[in-house]
Amino acid sequence: MKTYKVLQWVTGGCEAFLAIPFIGGTFVLANWYIPLFVMLGLHIVTLVYVNKEAKIGFQRVGSIFGIITSCIAWIPFIGWFMHTITAIILLISAARKDKDEDEVEVIG
Repeated sequence: MKTYKVLQWVTGGCEAFLAIPFIGGTFVLANWYIPLFVMLGLHIVTLVYVNKEAKIGFQRVGSIFGIITSCIAWIPFIGWFMHTITAIILLISAARKDKDEDEVEVIG
């Protein structure tokens, strides 16, 4: 599995957790909004790997939405909505097969 796919699964799962009503918001508030900064960093790293490894342009959309979400997620209902949309986009992107998925990746 390619690095950007793993990062998309991780960031998509984290976004899904943050989208859980009351639980995600409580987690963010209890940690002084630090999870939003961590997610911003993860989305930027994921975008760098997607730009380097992905062959399909759609793969970038989830990370771009994630960066926007991390910047505006402090607004209560808009943050919940954006976390939900971003999680869906990232998880669909991660589950989507690449055109060259049948190729064997050699590590070394």
